[in-house]
Amino acid sequence: MYVGRFVVVGPEVGAYRVSSRSFPNRKIIARDEALTVGPTADAPETDNPYVSYNCLRVVDTPTGETAAFGNGSHVDPIAEKLELGYPARDALAESLLALDYEKDDYDTPRIAATIGDDGALIGTVRKDALLVETVEEPTLVATYEKNSPESFAFEAETAAEATQEAYDLEFEHAVCAAGVARTDDGFETAIENGE
Repeated sequence: MYVGRFVVVGPEVGAYRVSSRSFPNRKIIARDEALTVGPTADAPETDNPYVSYNCLRVVDTPTGETAAFGNGSHVDPIAEKLELGYPARDALAESLLALDYEKDDYDTPRIAATIGDDGALIGTVRKDALLVETVEEPTLVATYEKNSPESFAFEAETAAEATQEAYDLEFEHAVCAAGVARTDDGFETAIENGE
C-alpha cells in the first residue's frame, strides 16, 4: 500500500518517513539544529516547493525541550511558536491551518507531531479537515490512505530504532526516515537514507 509521507508518534518516541513515487532522489541531513529533507546530488532539478524542508526540529520552550516533526515547511512555524511559549496543541493547529494542505495535484495533507513535557500530539490538515489529537499510544497519520490519526503498532524506544522501524515498514516507496526520542539527557535524533 502506498500511503505517501507519514508520521508515527508514541508518547516518548516518533519518526517521520519520506515515501515518494514522484521525487525519490532525496535524503535527510543534519543541519543547524534541524533535520532537513533535500535532493540528492543526482536528483533532477525541480522548482517544486514541497521537495526540500526541515522535517524535524528540537527547540527550547518555556517548559523544556520539545521536538516538532512533519512533512513540510510548516515544521518551522510550529517550532517557532513552541519557542515563543505556545502550547503544543495551539502551535500545531495554528501552523497547520495557516499553511493549509499542499496545493498540488493531489491536495496533499500536511502532517505533524510534537513530543514535549506536555505530552505528545499529532495533527493533519486536509482539504476537508483540521485534526489535532493527544497521543496516549503510538499513532500514525499519512498523507494518503491513512490521513486521519489512528492507533498503530510501533515498538521503538530509541531514535535509531524509530528511524529504522519507520523506514522498514511495508508501505511502498521508502526514500528516507528520521527518528526522535526523549532521553534523560534531552532528545536524540537519527537518520536513515537507505544507503
